[in-house]
Amino acid sequence: MSSDPVASTSLPLPLHRRGKVRDVYDLGDALLLVATDRISAFDVVLSPGIAGKGVVLTQISNFWFRRFPDITNHLIATELADFPDALRGHGELRGRAVVAKKCEVVPVECVARGYLAGSGWKEYRENGAVCGVALPAGLRQASKLPEPIFTPATKADEGHDENIPFERMCDLVGSGLASQLRDLTLRIYSEAAAYARERGVIIADTKFEFGILDGKIVWIDEALTPDSSRFWPEAGYREGANPPSFDKQFVRDWLESTGWDKTPPAPELPADVVTKTLGKYVEAYRLLTGSELALP
Repeated sequence: MSSDPVASTSLPLPLHRRGKVRDVYDLGDALLLVATDRISAFDVVLSPGIAGKGVVLTQISNFWFRRFPDITNHLIATELADFPDALRGHGELRGRAVVAKKCEVVPVECVARGYLAGSGWKEYRENGAVCGVALPAGLRQASKLPEPIFTPATKADEGHDENIPFERMCDLVGSGLASQLRDLTLRIYSEAAAYARERGVIIADTKFEFGILDGKIVWIDEALTPDSSRFWPEAGYREGANPPSFDKQFVRDWLESTGWDKTPPAPELPADVVTKTLGKYVEAYRLLTGSELALP
């Protein structure tokens, strides 16, 4: 793996897929998922990366997967010592990679929202609904919703994911599977949000990915991380304003302040933004897990 955190990983394995922040390698009957230190915003990979970010994301995901032992997830091995022999000498993978099951990926992002923020807030202001889910009048930015809602989105390798109504998801994957994934998404979100709130963290919204293996649903990819969720410190929350965050919204806000038009290349992140961003991710880990994370 290159010492440059923005650079792609380089392993003597077939590359299965390279995403904005993850490199996925084909192990034959399994996959190796590597969380790099790349960071993206507005669908653009930024420079420099956030050194250590991939470790934080991986360890937060592993924590949440363990908290829901009754839900089948994709993990096969999380410790380097348990990886295939050919990988154990690659110490750069420690803490940032997992060996995972190969699944047929469901082509829909499963999004749960408990608060009105981001694209949901924008939609609500336009038509009083989010992804076809009608909401009460008079809600404000960051308002807590009467109950969590399920707002699926189509997955895009390039460009923005697109919010879709539940009926469209039923057309894409079948009503039976869509209903199961909706219920599972809302269950995980509700239980995780209640747990996090006790620890001073509001999970405003989050997105999950699922796969199918041997006819069964498998929870895959990442779980309730600062990249896939909006984490707000409870102490700084107030309705009617965009709360401070533990996630990469901090980076988005800085980019917005520069006047950048969101076409590549993006402005280079200043050192203080890089340092503060990593600090927010590490603090989220500490609050959620109750443990300190030693970064390599």
